Amino acid sequence: MSDRFALTGARIFDGDDWHDNAALIVHGGLVEAIVSDGAIPSGVVRIDTGGGMLAPGFVDLQVNGGGGVMLNDHPDVASLATICRAHAPFGTTALLVTLITDTPEITAAAITAGTEAARQKLPGFLGLHLEGPHLSIARKGAHDPALIRPMTDADEAALIAARKNLPVLLTTIAPESVEPARVAALAKAGVIVSLGHSDSGYATARAFADAGASVVTHLFNAMSQIGNREPGLAGAAIDIGGLSAGIIADGIHVDPATMAIALRAKQGPGRIVLVTDAMATIGTDMTSFTLNGRIIYRKDGSLRLADGTLAGADLDMISAVRYVHRVVGLDLSEALRMASLYPAQAVGQAHRLGRFANGTAADIVALSDDLDVNGVWIGGDRVFARGGSPR
Repeated sequence: MSDRFALTGARIFDGDDWHDNAALIVHGGLVEAIVSDGAIPSGVVRIDTGGGMLAPGFVDLQVNGGGGVMLNDHPDVASLATICRAHAPFGTTALLVTLITDTPEITAAAITAGTEAARQKLPGFLGLHLEGPHLSIARKGAHDPALIRPMTDADEAALIAARKNLPVLLTTIAPESVEPARVAALAKAGVIVSLGHSDSGYATARAFADAGASVVTHLFNAMSQIGNREPGLAGAAIDIGGLSAGIIADGIHVDPATMAIALRAKQGPGRIVLVTDAMATIGTDMTSFTLNGRIIYRKDGSLRLADGTLAGADLDMISAVRYVHRVVGLDLSEALRMASLYPAQAVGQAHRLGRFANGTAADIVALSDDLDVNGVWIGGDRVFARGGSPR
Protein backbone atom coordinates (compact mmCIF):
# COMPACT_ATOMS: atom_id res chain seq x y z
CA MET A 1 0.00 0.00 0.00
CA SER A 2 0.97 3.65 -0.42
CA ASP A 3 2.75 5.61 2.29
CA ARG A 4 0.96 8.30 4.25
CA PHE A 5 0.37 11.36 2.08
CA ALA A 6 -1.86 14.39 1.75
CA LEU A 7 -3.54 15.57 -1.44
CA THR A 8 -3.67 19.35 -1.46
CA GLY A 9 -4.62 22.25 -3.74
CA ALA A 10 -8.16 21.16 -4.65
CA ARG A 11 -11.68 21.54 -3.34
CA ILE A 12 -12.72 18.28 -1.70
CA PHE A 13 -16.16 16.70 -2.04
CA ASP A 14 -16.56 14.04 0.64
CA GLY A 15 -19.78 12.57 -0.74
CA ASP A 16 -21.94 14.91 1.30
CA ASP A 17 -20.24 18.29 1.62
CA TRP A 18 -17.50 20.42 0.06
CA HIS A 19 -14.29 21.42 1.85
CA ASP A 20 -12.21 24.42 0.79
CA ASN A 21 -8.59 25.09 1.76
CA ALA A 22 -8.35 21.50 2.93
CA ALA A 23 -6.25 18.38 2.39
CA LEU A 24 -7.18 14.73 2.06
CA ILE A 25 -4.89 12.52 4.12
CA VAL A 26 -4.39 8.92 2.99
CA HIS A 27 -2.66 6.20 4.97
CA GLY A 28 -2.36 2.51 4.20
CA GLY A 29 -4.75 2.64 1.30
CA LEU A 30 -7.51 4.24 3.39
CA VAL A 31 -8.76 7.76 3.96
CA GLU A 32 -7.51 8.99 7.30
CA ALA A 33 -9.04 12.46 7.48
CA ILE A 34 -9.88 15.72 5.78
CA VAL A 35 -8.02 18.53 7.52
CA SER A 36 -7.38 22.19 6.89
CA ASP A 37 -4.25 23.01 4.92
CA GLY A 38 -2.65 24.34 8.07
CA ALA A 39 -3.32 21.17 10.04
CA ILE A 40 -1.45 18.64 7.92
CA PRO A 41 0.72 16.64 10.34
CA SER A 42 4.45 17.07 10.03
CA GLY A 43 6.22 14.38 8.04
CA VAL A 44 3.25 13.69 5.79
CA VAL A 45 4.18 13.81 2.10
CA ARG A 46 2.24 16.55 0.30
CA ILE A 47 1.02 16.05 -3.26
CA ASP A 48 -0.28 19.22 -4.91
CA THR A 49 -3.12 18.30 -7.28
CA GLY A 50 -2.93 21.66 -9.04
CA GLY A 51 -6.48 22.83 -8.41
CA GLY A 52 -9.81 21.48 -9.47
CA MET A 53 -11.56 19.07 -7.14
CA LEU A 54 -11.21 15.70 -5.44
CA ALA A 55 -14.18 13.38 -5.21
CA PRO A 56 -14.84 9.76 -4.25
CA GLY A 57 -14.03 7.40 -7.10
CA PHE A 58 -16.93 6.33 -9.29
CA VAL A 59 -18.74 3.02 -8.74
CA ASP A 60 -20.19 1.45 -11.90
CA LEU A 61 -22.63 -1.42 -11.45
CA GLN A 62 -22.84 -2.41 -15.12
CA VAL A 63 -19.68 -2.75 -17.22
CA ASN A 64 -19.74 -5.36 -19.98
CA GLY A 65 -16.29 -4.63 -21.35
CA GLY A 66 -13.51 -2.18 -22.07
CA GLY A 67 -10.04 -1.98 -23.54
CA GLY A 68 -11.14 -4.07 -26.53
CA VAL A 69 -12.36 -6.96 -24.34
CA MET A 70 -15.80 -8.39 -23.54
CA LEU A 71 -16.14 -10.67 -20.54
CA ASN A 72 -18.41 -12.94 -22.59
CA ASP A 73 -15.63 -13.61 -25.10
CA HIS A 74 -12.85 -14.11 -22.58
CA PRO A 75 -14.18 -14.99 -19.10
CA ASP A 76 -10.82 -14.95 -17.33
CA VAL A 77 -8.87 -12.87 -14.84
CA ALA A 78 -6.78 -11.20 -17.55
CA SER A 79 -9.95 -9.84 -19.15
CA LEU A 80 -11.26 -8.60 -15.81
CA ALA A 81 -7.96 -6.75 -15.28
CA THR A 82 -8.09 -5.23 -18.78
CA ILE A 83 -11.65 -4.02 -18.26
CA CYS A 84 -10.88 -2.48 -14.87
CA ARG A 85 -7.79 -0.71 -16.27
CA ALA A 86 -9.74 0.62 -19.24
CA HIS A 87 -12.29 2.37 -17.02
CA ALA A 88 -9.89 3.88 -14.48
CA PRO A 89 -8.91 6.88 -16.67
CA PHE A 90 -12.58 7.87 -16.68
CA GLY A 91 -12.78 8.00 -12.88
CA THR A 92 -14.18 4.54 -12.18
CA THR A 93 -12.42 2.96 -9.22
CA ALA A 94 -14.84 0.11 -8.46
CA LEU A 95 -16.99 -1.76 -10.96
CA LEU A 96 -19.12 -4.81 -11.43
CA VAL A 97 -17.91 -6.57 -14.55
CA THR A 98 -21.04 -7.74 -16.32
CA LEU A 99 -21.70 -10.99 -18.14
CA ILE A 100 -24.45 -10.71 -20.70
CA THR A 101 -26.72 -13.76 -21.15
CA ASP A 102 -24.59 -16.72 -22.20
CA THR A 103 -24.24 -20.48 -21.84
CA PRO A 104 -23.98 -22.21 -18.46
CA GLU A 105 -20.33 -23.01 -19.25
CA ILE A 106 -19.42 -19.36 -19.94
CA THR A 107 -21.32 -18.26 -16.84
CA ALA A 108 -19.42 -20.77 -14.70
CA ALA A 109 -16.10 -19.63 -16.18
CA ALA A 110 -16.93 -15.99 -15.41
CA ILE A 111 -17.74 -16.87 -11.80
CA THR A 112 -14.47 -18.78 -11.49
CA ALA A 113 -12.56 -15.80 -12.90
CA GLY A 114 -14.37 -13.40 -10.58
CA THR A 115 -13.59 -15.56 -7.58
CA GLU A 116 -9.89 -15.53 -8.46
CA ALA A 117 -9.90 -11.78 -9.14
CA ALA A 118 -11.43 -11.21 -5.72
CA ARG A 119 -8.82 -13.46 -4.12
CA GLN A 120 -6.08 -11.45 -5.82
CA LYS A 121 -7.76 -8.17 -4.79
CA LEU A 122 -7.65 -6.99 -8.39
CA PRO A 123 -7.65 -3.15 -8.37
CA GLY A 124 -11.03 -1.80 -9.38
CA PHE A 125 -12.82 -5.16 -9.29
CA LEU A 126 -15.89 -4.95 -7.06
CA GLY A 127 -17.60 -8.13 -8.22
CA LEU A 128 -19.81 -9.54 -10.95
CA HIS A 129 -23.11 -8.56 -12.49
CA LEU A 130 -24.78 -11.51 -14.22
CA GLU A 131 -27.29 -9.90 -16.57
CA GLY A 132 -29.37 -12.94 -17.49
CA PRO A 133 -29.94 -15.58 -18.68
CA HIS A 134 -33.19 -15.55 -16.68
CA LEU A 135 -34.92 -12.78 -18.61
CA SER A 136 -38.03 -12.19 -20.71
CA ILE A 137 -37.70 -12.88 -24.42
CA ALA A 138 -40.33 -10.19 -25.02
CA ARG A 139 -37.88 -7.62 -23.61
CA LYS A 140 -34.63 -9.29 -24.64
CA GLY A 141 -32.94 -6.22 -26.11
CA ALA A 142 -29.58 -7.37 -27.51
CA HIS A 143 -29.55 -10.61 -25.50
CA ASP A 144 -29.58 -13.78 -27.57
CA PRO A 145 -33.09 -15.29 -27.19
CA ALA A 146 -31.70 -18.78 -27.75
CA LEU A 147 -29.77 -18.47 -24.47
CA ILE A 148 -32.58 -17.06 -22.31
CA ARG A 149 -34.12 -19.63 -19.95
CA PRO A 150 -35.94 -19.97 -16.60
CA MET A 151 -33.93 -20.26 -13.39
CA THR A 152 -33.49 -23.80 -12.06
CA ASP A 153 -32.56 -25.18 -8.66
CA ALA A 154 -29.00 -25.63 -9.96
CA ASP A 155 -28.83 -21.99 -11.11
CA GLU A 156 -30.04 -20.76 -7.74
CA ALA A 157 -27.52 -22.92 -5.90
CA ALA A 158 -24.67 -21.74 -8.14
CA LEU A 159 -25.48 -18.09 -7.46
CA ILE A 160 -25.62 -18.64 -3.72
CA ALA A 161 -22.31 -20.51 -3.80
CA ALA A 162 -20.69 -17.80 -5.94
CA ARG A 163 -21.74 -15.03 -3.57
CA LYS A 164 -19.61 -16.56 -0.81
CA ASN A 165 -16.46 -15.79 -2.81
CA LEU A 166 -17.30 -12.38 -4.28
CA PRO A 167 -17.46 -8.99 -2.56
CA VAL A 168 -20.61 -8.22 -4.57
CA LEU A 169 -22.73 -10.43 -6.80
CA LEU A 170 -25.63 -8.79 -8.60
CA THR A 171 -27.92 -10.63 -10.98
CA THR A 172 -30.53 -9.18 -13.31
CA ILE A 173 -33.64 -11.35 -13.57
CA ALA A 174 -37.12 -11.01 -15.03
CA PRO A 175 -40.15 -12.13 -13.01
CA GLU A 176 -41.24 -14.06 -16.10
CA SER A 177 -38.31 -16.46 -15.59
CA VAL A 178 -37.85 -16.58 -11.79
CA GLU A 179 -40.22 -17.31 -8.92
CA PRO A 180 -40.42 -14.88 -5.95
CA ALA A 181 -39.27 -17.64 -3.58
CA ARG A 182 -35.99 -17.90 -5.47
CA VAL A 183 -35.50 -14.14 -5.18
CA ALA A 184 -36.05 -14.39 -1.45
CA ALA A 185 -33.48 -17.17 -1.17
CA LEU A 186 -30.94 -15.25 -3.21
CA ALA A 187 -31.43 -12.04 -1.25
CA LYS A 188 -31.11 -13.92 2.05
CA ALA A 189 -27.76 -15.29 0.81
CA GLY A 190 -26.52 -11.77 0.01
CA VAL A 191 -27.03 -11.78 -3.74
CA ILE A 192 -28.23 -8.39 -5.03
CA VAL A 193 -31.28 -9.08 -7.21
CA SER A 194 -32.11 -6.58 -9.94
CA LEU A 195 -35.27 -6.57 -12.05
CA GLY A 196 -34.84 -5.97 -15.76
CA HIS A 197 -35.47 -7.12 -19.29
CA SER A 198 -39.05 -7.68 -18.23
CA ASP A 199 -42.59 -6.93 -19.43
CA SER A 200 -44.03 -7.36 -15.95
CA GLY A 201 -46.48 -4.90 -14.44
CA TYR A 202 -46.35 -2.77 -11.33
CA ALA A 203 -48.00 -5.28 -8.98
CA THR A 204 -45.57 -8.02 -9.99
CA ALA A 205 -42.60 -5.70 -9.56
CA ARG A 206 -43.80 -4.77 -6.08
CA ALA A 207 -44.21 -8.44 -5.17
CA PHE A 208 -40.64 -9.11 -6.25
CA ALA A 209 -39.38 -6.07 -4.35
CA ASP A 210 -41.17 -7.40 -1.28
CA ALA A 211 -39.43 -10.74 -1.89
CA GLY A 212 -35.99 -9.10 -1.84
CA ALA A 213 -35.23 -7.51 -5.21
CA SER A 214 -33.60 -4.13 -4.57
CA VAL A 215 -32.36 -2.79 -7.92
CA VAL A 216 -33.75 -2.21 -11.42
CA THR A 217 -31.45 -2.54 -14.43
CA HIS A 218 -31.09 0.37 -16.93
CA LEU A 219 -34.29 2.26 -16.17
CA PHE A 220 -36.66 2.75 -19.14
CA ASN A 221 -34.73 0.33 -21.34
CA ALA A 222 -35.89 -3.25 -22.03
CA MET A 223 -38.86 -2.99 -19.68
CA SER A 224 -42.58 -2.22 -19.53
CA GLN A 225 -43.15 1.53 -19.60
CA ILE A 226 -45.34 3.94 -17.61
CA GLY A 227 -48.91 4.00 -18.89
CA ASN A 228 -52.03 5.75 -17.71
CA ARG A 229 -53.52 2.60 -16.14
CA GLU A 230 -50.40 0.47 -15.71
CA PRO A 231 -47.16 2.00 -14.35
CA GLY A 232 -45.10 -0.96 -15.56
CA LEU A 233 -41.64 -1.83 -14.29
CA ALA A 234 -40.41 1.67 -15.10
CA GLY A 235 -43.08 3.19 -12.87
CA ALA A 236 -42.39 0.66 -10.13
CA ALA A 237 -38.68 1.52 -10.16
CA ILE A 238 -39.50 5.18 -9.56
CA ASP A 239 -42.36 4.72 -7.09
CA ILE A 240 -41.14 1.90 -4.84
CA GLY A 241 -38.83 3.41 -2.26
CA GLY A 242 -36.68 0.35 -1.67
CA LEU A 243 -35.64 0.02 -5.31
CA SER A 244 -32.53 1.66 -6.69
CA ALA A 245 -32.30 1.95 -10.47
CA GLY A 246 -29.42 2.27 -12.88
CA ILE A 247 -29.74 4.77 -15.71
CA ILE A 248 -27.63 5.16 -18.87
CA ALA A 249 -27.06 8.90 -19.20
CA ASP A 250 -25.80 9.18 -22.77
CA GLY A 251 -28.71 11.05 -24.34
CA ILE A 252 -29.49 8.01 -26.48
CA HIS A 253 -30.96 5.44 -24.10
CA VAL A 254 -33.13 7.93 -22.19
CA ASP A 255 -34.33 11.39 -23.19
CA PRO A 256 -33.04 14.07 -20.81
CA ALA A 257 -36.58 15.28 -20.07
CA THR A 258 -37.63 11.75 -19.14
CA MET A 259 -34.54 11.47 -16.97
CA ALA A 260 -35.33 14.74 -15.21
CA ILE A 261 -38.92 13.67 -14.54
CA ALA A 262 -37.74 10.38 -13.04
CA LEU A 263 -35.16 12.08 -10.85
CA ARG A 264 -37.73 14.51 -9.48
CA ALA A 265 -40.25 11.75 -8.84
CA LYS A 266 -38.00 9.06 -7.35
CA GLN A 267 -38.76 8.27 -3.73
CA GLY A 268 -36.00 7.02 -1.42
CA PRO A 269 -34.22 5.40 0.21
CA GLY A 270 -33.33 3.78 -3.11
CA ARG A 271 -31.82 6.14 -5.68
CA ILE A 272 -31.32 6.45 -9.40
CA VAL A 273 -27.65 5.73 -10.07
CA LEU A 274 -25.43 6.23 -13.09
CA VAL A 275 -24.28 3.15 -14.98
CA THR A 276 -22.39 3.02 -18.25
CA ASP A 277 -23.49 -0.38 -19.64
CA ALA A 278 -20.13 -0.01 -21.39
CA MET A 279 -18.86 -2.46 -23.96
CA ALA A 280 -15.43 -3.38 -25.36
CA THR A 281 -15.08 -0.03 -27.13
CA ILE A 282 -14.20 2.02 -24.05
CA GLY A 283 -10.59 3.17 -24.19
CA THR A 284 -10.21 2.10 -27.84
CA ASP A 285 -10.87 3.38 -31.38
CA MET A 286 -12.51 0.14 -32.51
CA THR A 287 -15.58 0.54 -34.74
CA SER A 288 -17.18 -2.88 -34.21
CA PHE A 289 -16.95 -6.06 -32.13
CA THR A 290 -18.90 -9.27 -31.65
CA LEU A 291 -21.24 -10.53 -28.93
CA ASN A 292 -22.54 -14.10 -29.00
CA GLY A 293 -21.42 -14.28 -32.62
CA ARG A 294 -23.27 -11.12 -33.71
CA ILE A 295 -21.55 -7.94 -34.88
CA ILE A 296 -22.18 -4.77 -32.91
CA TYR A 297 -21.42 -1.51 -34.72
CA ARG A 298 -20.09 1.68 -33.12
CA LYS A 299 -21.44 4.81 -34.77
CA ASP A 300 -22.61 8.29 -33.73
CA GLY A 301 -22.09 7.64 -30.04
CA SER A 302 -24.12 4.44 -29.92
CA LEU A 303 -23.61 0.69 -30.23
CA ARG A 304 -26.14 -1.24 -32.27
CA LEU A 305 -26.82 -4.60 -33.86
CA ALA A 306 -27.32 -4.64 -37.63
CA ASP A 307 -31.08 -4.26 -37.14
CA GLY A 308 -30.59 -1.07 -35.10
CA THR A 309 -31.16 -2.60 -31.66
CA LEU A 310 -29.14 -0.82 -29.00
CA ALA A 311 -26.45 -3.13 -27.61
CA GLY A 312 -24.93 -1.62 -24.51
CA ALA A 313 -23.52 1.89 -24.54
CA ASP A 314 -20.46 3.73 -25.79
CA LEU A 315 -20.25 5.60 -22.51
CA ASP A 316 -17.79 6.20 -19.67
CA MET A 317 -18.64 7.39 -16.19
CA ILE A 318 -17.23 10.91 -16.29
CA SER A 319 -19.21 11.54 -19.48
CA ALA A 320 -22.35 10.40 -17.67
CA VAL A 321 -21.57 12.79 -14.80
CA ARG A 322 -21.11 15.66 -17.24
CA TYR A 323 -24.37 14.78 -18.98
CA VAL A 324 -26.61 14.81 -15.92
CA HIS A 325 -24.90 17.98 -14.67
CA ARG A 326 -24.78 19.98 -17.90
CA VAL A 327 -27.76 18.67 -19.87
CA VAL A 328 -30.20 17.38 -17.26
CA GLY A 329 -29.27 20.25 -14.96
CA LEU A 330 -28.39 18.47 -11.73
CA ASP A 331 -26.24 20.17 -9.14
CA LEU A 332 -22.68 18.87 -9.43
CA SER A 333 -22.82 17.41 -5.91
CA GLU A 334 -25.83 15.28 -6.86
CA ALA A 335 -24.27 14.23 -10.17
CA LEU A 336 -21.19 13.03 -8.28
CA ARG A 337 -23.33 11.16 -5.74
CA MET A 338 -25.13 9.38 -8.58
CA ALA A 339 -21.75 8.10 -9.75
CA SER A 340 -20.31 7.13 -6.39
CA LEU A 341 -22.29 7.22 -3.15
CA TYR A 342 -25.66 6.06 -4.50
CA PRO A 343 -24.36 3.02 -6.40
CA ALA A 344 -22.25 2.08 -3.38
CA GLN A 345 -25.39 2.23 -1.24
CA ALA A 346 -27.33 0.15 -3.77
CA VAL A 347 -24.94 -2.79 -3.34
CA GLY A 348 -24.24 -2.41 0.38
CA GLN A 349 -20.77 -0.92 0.03
CA ALA A 350 -21.29 2.63 1.32
CA HIS A 351 -19.33 1.83 4.47
CA ARG A 352 -16.17 1.83 2.35
CA LEU A 353 -16.96 3.34 -1.06
CA GLY A 354 -18.60 6.51 -2.35
CA ARG A 355 -17.50 8.86 0.44
CA PHE A 356 -14.43 10.16 2.23
CA ALA A 357 -14.40 9.37 5.94
CA ASN A 358 -11.96 7.79 8.34
CA GLY A 359 -11.43 4.20 7.22
CA THR A 360 -13.06 4.38 3.79
CA ALA A 361 -11.13 3.21 0.74
CA ALA A 362 -8.76 5.79 -0.72
CA ASP A 363 -10.50 5.54 -4.09
CA ILE A 364 -10.17 9.06 -5.43
CA VAL A 365 -10.77 10.94 -8.65
CA ALA A 366 -9.11 14.31 -9.30
CA LEU A 367 -11.20 16.47 -11.64
CA SER A 368 -10.50 19.74 -13.36
CA ASP A 369 -12.99 22.58 -13.10
CA ASP A 370 -14.18 21.50 -16.58
CA LEU A 371 -14.76 17.94 -15.29
CA ASP A 372 -11.83 16.32 -17.03
CA VAL A 373 -10.20 13.47 -15.11
CA ASN A 374 -6.68 14.49 -14.07
CA GLY A 375 -5.82 11.64 -11.72
CA VAL A 376 -7.21 8.47 -10.18
CA TRP A 377 -6.20 6.53 -7.06
CA ILE A 378 -7.43 3.06 -6.12
CA GLY A 379 -6.64 1.97 -2.59
CA GLY A 380 -4.21 4.86 -2.28
CA ASP A 381 -2.23 3.86 -5.38
CA ARG A 382 -2.26 6.26 -8.27
CA VAL A 383 -3.41 4.34 -11.34
CA PHE A 384 -3.91 7.24 -13.75
CA ALA A 385 -2.29 10.64 -14.17
CA ARG A 386 -3.22 12.84 -17.11
CA GLY A 387 -0.20 13.66 -19.19
CA GLY A 388 2.15 11.43 -17.24
CA SER A 389 2.84 8.00 -15.84
CA PRO A 390 1.02 6.73 -12.73
CA ARG A 391 2.88 7.45 -9.52
